[in-house]
Amino acid sequence: MSEVLRAVDRLRQAINRHDLDALAKCFDERAVLVAPDGIADNREEIASYYGEWMEAFPNMVITPQSVTMYGDTVAAEFTISGTHKGPLLIPGGEVLAATGRPVLVRSCSFSTVEDGVILSHRLFYDQLEMAAQLGGRLAFDTGCG
Repeated sequence: MSEVLRAVDRLRQAINRHDLDALAKCFDERAVLVAPDGIADNREEIASYYGEWMEAFPNMVITPQSVTMYGDTVAAEFTISGTHKGPLLIPGGEVLAATGRPVLVRSCSFSTVEDGVILSHRLFYDQLEMAAQLGGRLAFDTGCG
């Protein structure tokens, strides 16, 4: 396995073990995470971001579907599964209390690796898909001008 693929696999393993120290070491100190629910600008913020997910889904598991490497970048398609048992920050800035509902969310990421650690990590998942599984619904402001 190449150093580039190994770096991304270490991240998956750290997430599945819920090991935030190991997770943080997967990233360069100046790494950036861009996700649908926010941006983290360094290793500590990235660990905090994943820590919030682990608190919300204490049995969270990342299951890879496909992984492709091109140069120093890895594209990974995977699912995130778990049971919502802790507070979860939702779009709009509110916190959703534990619902006890299971989720299985299709996701993908693009990670750029430099010197064996992740420098840039872009995470994509459908927030509406997750919201529907947690009992939420799409709502529109119907007020006109």
